Amino acid sequence: MTNHWVDIRNADLVLIMGGNAAEAHPCGFKWVIEAKKHNRAKLVVVDPRFTRSAAMADYYAPLRAGSDIAFLGGVINYLLAHDRIQHEYVRAYTNASFIVGEGYGFDNGLFSGYDESKRRYDIASWGYELDEQGYARVDPTLQHERCVLQLMRRHYARYTPELVSRITGTPQEQFLRVCEAIAETAAPGKAMTILYALGWTQHSTGSQMIRAGAIVQLLLGNIGVAGGGMNALRGHSNIQGLTDLGLLSNSLTGYLSLATDAEQDLAGYYKTRALRPLRPNQVSYWQNYPKFFVSLQKAWWGDAATAENDWAFHYLPKIDKLYDVLQAFELMNQGRLNGYICQGFNPVGSFPNKKKIVAGLSKLKFLVTIDPLATETAEFWRAHGEFNAVDSAAIQTTVFRLPGTCFAEETGSLTNSGRWLQWHYQGAEPPGEARDDSAIVAELFQRIRALYAAEGGAFPDPILKLTWPYRRPRKPSPEELAMEYNGKALADVTDPKDRSKVLARAGEQLSGFGQLRDDGSTACGCWLFAGAWTQAGNQMARRDTSDPHGMGQTLNWAWSWPANRRILYNAASAAPDGKPWAAAHRIVQWTGSAWAGTDVPDITPDADPALPDRVQPFIMTSEGTARLFAPSGLADGPLPEHYEPFESPLDNLLHPGNAKARANPAARVFKGDLEAFGTAKDFPFVATSYRLTEHFHYWTKNVRSSAILQPQQFVEIGEELAQARGIRNGDWVKVSSNRGFIKAVALVTQRIPRLTCDGRAVDTVGLPNHWGFVGLARPGYLVNTLTPFVGDANAQTPEFKSFLVSIEKA
Repeated sequence: MTNHWVDIRNADLVLIMGGNAAEAHPCGFKWVIEAKKHNRAKLVVVDPRFTRSAAMADYYAPLRAGSDIAFLGGVINYLLAHDRIQHEYVRAYTNASFIVGEGYGFDNGLFSGYDESKRRYDIASWGYELDEQGYARVDPTLQHERCVLQLMRRHYARYTPELVSRITGTPQEQFLRVCEAIAETAAPGKAMTILYALGWTQHSTGSQMIRAGAIVQLLLGNIGVAGGGMNALRGHSNIQGLTDLGLLSNSLTGYLSLATDAEQDLAGYYKTRALRPLRPNQVSYWQNYPKFFVSLQKAWWGDAATAENDWAFHYLPKIDKLYDVLQAFELMNQGRLNGYICQGFNPVGSFPNKKKIVAGLSKLKFLVTIDPLATETAEFWRAHGEFNAVDSAAIQTTVFRLPGTCFAEETGSLTNSGRWLQWHYQGAEPPGEARDDSAIVAELFQRIRALYAAEGGAFPDPILKLTWPYRRPRKPSPEELAMEYNGKALADVTDPKDRSKVLARAGEQLSGFGQLRDDGSTACGCWLFAGAWTQAGNQMARRDTSDPHGMGQTLNWAWSWPANRRILYNAASAAPDGKPWAAAHRIVQWTGSAWAGTDVPDITPDADPALPDRVQPFIMTSEGTARLFAPSGLADGPLPEHYEPFESPLDNLLHPGNAKARANPAARVFKGDLEAFGTAKDFPFVATSYRLTEHFHYWTKNVRSSAILQPQQFVEIGEELAQARGIRNGDWVKVSSNRGFIKAVALVTQRIPRLTCDGRAVDTVGLPNHWGFVGLARPGYLVNTLTPFVGDANAQTPEFKSFLVSIEKA
């Protein structure tokens, strides 16, 4: 989230798209109700299904699953064509005025630089035109034909209401009504918040769906303001925290990244990350990357990380490609990966194309599961009838089950969607031989290091020299780990402007990431978390609900990254002169000598807005502005473009006749998976998977009360589809894709409308996602038996939300 849960109450309009907060985030959804009650906010829901969120909405519009960018592109076109944008915000705080180089182009669905043989873009042509000093050229009048705003006008002019309706199935009048409601929030003092979740991320264009929503918000001036923002709704209790700590294969903590094969020295590694400003006097805060990186290396390798060995830079692997979950199971199926440690995941249930997942696990020499519960992954080798039809005798994988703990059996911090780190305490001892995850990992590490010490290895240094300073080496405490990720001074840290002023004594906890240094004098496990456990103690355990400004800004409740800031980019809540756009929505403002207000200012504290080339609010970008057009950072284009899901009943109406641009041309597709995609000829219906309030993913089918509330697997279909297929409510049905089938009870409902897309009827099959062959609930089929093995071009998140199926009575 750019904002936070409580701030939703400050919105004038709430748009829920790509999520279903009332169902999947019912506790957080109360803040939408608060906005409606106390701020007279309107709620608009756009979704393939009439969801529980839609039932609470002031207005609902349907759309075909996977067509969200077409809808949002139409909104962008509407805002630009009808001059319904926040002009001063767009001119000052976005890169609308930046001039893109002459080499950039877009033709029939493909951006310049595309290599069809590699399914990859060379993004060099997407860059800005630079002046003699290396700064990006700009046109403050916004009239240059290659300035970002004009490029956007031309790009999205194709997204007419008529074409949007043909692609999405949203009736034109309903689409236009949503556009008008959104456009009203372009007025200063009005704010819209967008709430999204897996309904946007789990597509082959998921990152660009989110980008499209962000562009809408930027055109309206709704980023950095109270009641605004792009607010990702994270489902699991610590999914935000694990993301922050770098669980992805190419990530280090705090959104630092691993070097690639081409980056064999530290200077080359820094060059593409410690980015210099592209406009005069801008912060480009990633210039501090060396401070974050060196402090991380000191936290991990201590005295072994020195200036002479480039701070142990070569202790880290250099990756040739992403090793995400799809890549991992592709390698298993190729026989090139033969051991797998599965911690807190259930791949057989959670990853696409169950058949391929089970086949990959069956080729392993060993599988280790770390989980408090029995899972389908731990049981993948056992035959469970049609639910898991395997030949157990043919599977030679050795499975080790290490029982872990549930959150209630642990002490530690959980990071919520709003980036708040909240400390919680152990409520019960774990049963039997269960240990918490850190103890299991510590035990594995101790044994592995002992083997390296005894037997050597090709390069044992990263293992042998890893810092392990815990009082109980086989059971590091949560407090020790939290203090480690906060960071401490290894030598006295002084003020760079006054070396006589000591900011932190050697051995003391740091107060924030502003104290990090690149000379080896600080250690910090995650720069974004610096400030969470300071010399004053555990800031995450604070429980003061004081809200002195009545804005929901409870700065002494828990601690939020970065720097306890609750709303990111909050200096954009003030106009370029430093005064609030609207007094009622004031967050921070310029007092004449400093920035201050209801939140920790997200700008250099003494940055005078009256100065020429003032410091702009988007301090993390090289431009100092937000990016409507992204010259770097994305694999599949600088602007969001509609591509069809890999399985779709339609051709791409925006790129007629160009098969290369029907689906995302930059999405990675493995050999064999392309052939596993189905066609509308055999599988004529759109399917989408989702979650229910009564269950939590695959956990709660192990809980008796939840199993009673939702005991049996079902699928939802609309009345028209049911009638066409001769299916009645309660009938058993078989749902098939090109990868397998499931059977379940049919729930015939008006909640799933039939849509008309490009003159043809399109029906949707809804697939709740909670059943499997392990647990207390009645056995069921894993929905991911049906889903395609392809992911988003950037994050590789699988395309669970839109694929093709057939349905018949079982």
